[in-house]
Amino acid sequence: MSGGIRAALCAVVATVGAACAMVPLVDGAGWLVQAAALLAVQAAVGVAVRRFVAARPLATVAEALTGLLLLTLVFARGHAVAGLLPGPAAFEEFSRLLNQGADDIGRYAIPAPASPGIRLMLVGGVLVIGLVVDLLAVAYRSAATAGLPLLALYSVGAGLAQGGRDWLWFLAGAGGYLLLLLAESRERLGRHGFGGQAGAEPVAGGPVGGAFADAFGSAFAPGRTGRRIGVLALGVAVAVPAVLPAIGGGLLAPRGRDAGQEREGGTISAVNPLVSLRDSLNQRENRELLRYRTSSEAPQDLYLRIVALDRFDGATWRTSERRVVDVPDRLPAPQGLSPDVRTVRVNTSVAAAEGYGQDYLPLPYPADSVRVSGQWRYEPEGRTLVGDHGQTTRGLRYQVSTLAPQPTAEQLANAPRPPEALHREYTKVPSTLPAVVAERARQVTEGARSDYERAVRLQEWFAVGGGFTYDTDVRTGGDDEAVARFLEEKRGFCVHFSFSMAAMARTLGIPARVAVGFTAGDRQEDGSMSVGSKDAHAWPELYFEGAGWTRFEPTPSRGSRPVYTVEQPAPGASPGAPAPTPDHSAAPRPTPTAGADCPGRPEGGRCPDPSRTGSPALSSDAPGPDSGVPVVPLVAAGAALLAALLAAPPLLRTRIRARRLGGPEPRTPEEAAGRTLAAWRELLDTAWDYGIPPDAARTPRGAVERIVRDGSLSAGAASAAGRVADAVELALYAPRPALADVPSGEVALVRAGLRAEAGRAARLRAFFAPASLGRSLRGVRLRR
Repeated sequence: MSGGIRAALCAVVATVGAACAMVPLVDGAGWLVQAAALLAVQAAVGVAVRRFVAARPLATVAEALTGLLLLTLVFARGHAVAGLLPGPAAFEEFSRLLNQGADDIGRYAIPAPASPGIRLMLVGGVLVIGLVVDLLAVAYRSAATAGLPLLALYSVGAGLAQGGRDWLWFLAGAGGYLLLLLAESRERLGRHGFGGQAGAEPVAGGPVGGAFADAFGSAFAPGRTGRRIGVLALGVAVAVPAVLPAIGGGLLAPRGRDAGQEREGGTISAVNPLVSLRDSLNQRENRELLRYRTSSEAPQDLYLRIVALDRFDGATWRTSERRVVDVPDRLPAPQGLSPDVRTVRVNTSVAAAEGYGQDYLPLPYPADSVRVSGQWRYEPEGRTLVGDHGQTTRGLRYQVSTLAPQPTAEQLANAPRPPEALHREYTKVPSTLPAVVAERARQVTEGARSDYERAVRLQEWFAVGGGFTYDTDVRTGGDDEAVARFLEEKRGFCVHFSFSMAAMARTLGIPARVAVGFTAGDRQEDGSMSVGSKDAHAWPELYFEGAGWTRFEPTPSRGSRPVYTVEQPAPGASPGAPAPTPDHSAAPRPTPTAGADCPGRPEGGRCPDPSRTGSPALSSDAPGPDSGVPVVPLVAAGAALLAALLAAPPLLRTRIRARRLGGPEPRTPEEAAGRTLAAWRELLDTAWDYGIPPDAARTPRGAVERIVRDGSLSAGAASAAGRVADAVELALYAPRPALADVPSGEVALVRAGLRAEAGRAARLRAFFAPASLGRSLRGVRLRR
């Protein structure tokens, strides 16, 4: 296996290994298999081009065009020219899919369904990273630098993944990078004369060593030592963090009376979301806390609520001290819920882990009845169950029946004013709250015609259009400037987003509080849902008369935005009219109707919103001015790349020919001999371009006889070729060089004769893909 092929193969393996870190983000790994296959084809094209063309950019351009064609074939075949060539319609389809993917990322919790938009993002991203790695590691032989794009790809998946197999993804990515480094080191050692010999001792280590030997040739001491060091480094990187002491468990850390039980798994007796939520999200290990089964058709929307925070002092949110009562057989109807709002009964069975001891019982909201053993008390205002006399969730099994409201956007928009006492209590904001919070809330919701539309504007601003970044490493605050500082810096995690949206909603006169609990978790192979420590979450609840306390989701990349918060056209709009953006119109987006035909809906997911493209752009059959991807520049860039790829070989070949045959008349016998030999090389390369490869075993006269015979040259062209051979023999074998004429004109006659006798396909191949170009460029590079 040649060094170039080996390096390209290792680049593909390294890229796919780093991409494995993205597997936990999406249901299923089919996209990874697809990405690996397309990446292999893309890399193979680069290897083939480099065999004939030494110019590095040309191989990269060829790979980029190949990747574009493959993406078109897979994702936009029905919109492409001849099902393969991307045109304006294909780029419009790419724009639609990318916008849909961006929307799905913001809508679904991890793992998200593998929708076409998300698959395009993943597969296209792997191809782009693979192209960069191939350019650095193969074309420029800088495998160490190629680790940067690999690290970027791995970091995206590792930073967002909520699974407990981070070390597996690390091994896959690091192992691929190690292979890349070993391939480059072997090639460099070989160039300096340290390569393995045919009879070298094979690598020790059984099948593993044999596999390395097959991939990288016979072993020698430097390579064997490097492999041992690499394997040892990977083992240390995985094993050492497992035995080092870890930082406390955050939301799940032991507190109060149970603090001494940390070594037995840890419990919790209080909730401090301001700091502890961040610590839970930053834990290295995602411990399973709950496992449940549910009858819900949309389990990604089934948040498990622990407690509601309803007191806001300008710096943080806390729970009010409220009375508790015995748990009734049937919980009271949710406050403010109207019979006009459709409800769906959802049954959920929950099993808590032995190491999870929580004073509050995690419940879907709003629970209708709870069957649970032990000493529990009911707090009516927040509809929560609180453990009494040391009762916790440790190892508990319980069943919950939930009467889940499903309000429509129209019902929320037309909600009457809430009761005065409730409105007064849940819209309180302290006088110390910075004025910028209320000012920004008014700016974001300017033009909205109802509290519901203002709430949706706030959610969309935080989650999509406001430029916010999810980051658990920022400080949580704790002073009166915390919300204002977050609105300025625009970096934070769920605590910041939920606290800030609830505070801004209160400044707008919308009753609001913050709920703390868990997102839906991860679907398991047996159909159950697993909730881990990294699923800890906080979200705002806003009150609308008729629907009661209603969940919103402003945190980007976490959880799922409720279907009733997707905006729809204003009443009276034509059915085919596009939906306006949340930042420029009060009209909400359409809500997918229950029972609508939706054959493409992912399991457990919602029907895709036909009016939504993932960006605040008008949705129609033709791309508008706000389309996510500029179609015309992309088409122009693709056309320019294609034209450059087609024009580069003829231009380079013409330049080489002119340099060999042109120039002033030679003034010395040595110059004449050198120019004659250059003309001879041009004659051989011209014949090669027309399908007659050179034969180093033949003399000049024998080579000319072969060219005349295989090229079916006419008498005039054959005589010209013979004169070139005579001149070459004179330059090579004459005892004294003579100042002879350079046979440039004869070479031109031979070239014309070859072209006249060749067919159309051979002429096109000789012009656009000259076979001799690779050798010519390699010769130029070696002379330099």
